[in-house]
Amino acid sequence: MEEVSPLSPTSNSKLAQDCGASPRKQTHRRNDKENYQKGIAENGFVATRKYGSTRTANADSLKMSPGILLECSRNNRSVSPAGEKVVDRRKALIETTNYQNSDALEVTGKWRCPQKGKPGLGPPLKQRRLERWIHRFHQYQSRRTLILDSASSESVQLQRISDSDIGIIEVSLNRPAAKNALGTDMLRGLKHAFETISEDSSANVVMIRSSVPKVFCAGADLKERRQMSPSEIHFYVNTLRSTFSFLEALPIPTIAVIDGAALGGGLEMALACDLRICGEAALLGLPETGLAIIPGAGGTQRLPRLVGKSVAKDIIFTGRKVSGKDAMSLGLVNYCVPAGQAQLKALEIAQEINQKGPIAIRMAKRAITKGLEVDMASALELEEECYIGTLHTEDRLEGLAAFAEKRKPKYTGT
Repeated sequence: MEEVSPLSPTSNSKLAQDCGASPRKQTHRRNDKENYQKGIAENGFVATRKYGSTRTANADSLKMSPGILLECSRNNRSVSPAGEKVVDRRKALIETTNYQNSDALEVTGKWRCPQKGKPGLGPPLKQRRLERWIHRFHQYQSRRTLILDSASSESVQLQRISDSDIGIIEVSLNRPAAKNALGTDMLRGLKHAFETISEDSSANVVMIRSSVPKVFCAGADLKERRQMSPSEIHFYVNTLRSTFSFLEALPIPTIAVIDGAALGGGLEMALACDLRICGEAALLGLPETGLAIIPGAGGTQRLPRLVGKSVAKDIIFTGRKVSGKDAMSLGLVNYCVPAGQAQLKALEIAQEINQKGPIAIRMAKRAITKGLEVDMASALELEEECYIGTLHTEDRLEGLAAFAEKRKPKYTGT
């Protein structure tokens, strides 16, 4: 096949002919109307130019600006024999555009669906595109559900709350024989679950709870650790720390539901969450110093940032356990509710968050989390950046429309 430069007039003319279009012939300005009608009959397209700009009288006249819009004629012959390739012809014609032709910058017009109002040619393209989008959306949701199911393991279950609260993801710890102690298998399941959530764009809130009564997580599995070599222990602790850091870095809000004991690594996992909700019977603590070690999965860093340096030192040095009410007074948890009610309170909070604009929630979390890591001036610049990130969204327009119409907004995360 002969190679032709894509910028040459010959290549433009040849490409147009290959796609079903005929190059414009030399013409005088007063014959433009006849050429337009002839082009309609041959190609089903007409290019309209605003303010009647002068046209070049050669094959290069097919070159148009990038902003050109092609209008499909209503003539009976508007669809060529290759009618199903209308979109391909449009693309090919646009690709022949002369980007350096300043005379062609002022172009107006619009593209009209060639099948609208013509039942014999099938449904309008807008309807077909909508049907394809709905089909893809359902496939996407099904695929995400399958991903969540595949991420579940025996000790860590991952599921959506319900169809009505599809944005709320629940991570359940289920290792009753060891009181949800963090063994290597359970740690692997948690890591996989958090990675799966990070890839799910429909997730808006994460709840971490226990399926075992009266316990959230008892910390590291000491029986398993006794059989580890020093290098294996080092690898285990590093994996535990990185897993909780990954949880903390999720762009969506995370809630720890503590309705029982949260000790050692269990409390460190809760500290990596954005919110903590506990029952009055909960016990929270970092008892590692009693085993001649220290909290190694973020406890020495996240706890003082949450409750202050002095209180954190007291809890870590003494290894004492804090009740749910005391944890609330210290600022260690956000809510303390009657025993057995933490799950209901967490779900209530998650549903409130899920009803808000998903992009706004993500930007707010980013502004708060990253802003605390820099000085005030840099933090305010970050806040401005995150605020701008919410302006050009469909959700913002939906929020304004819902407010004006006095109805609940329906946010889509776009």
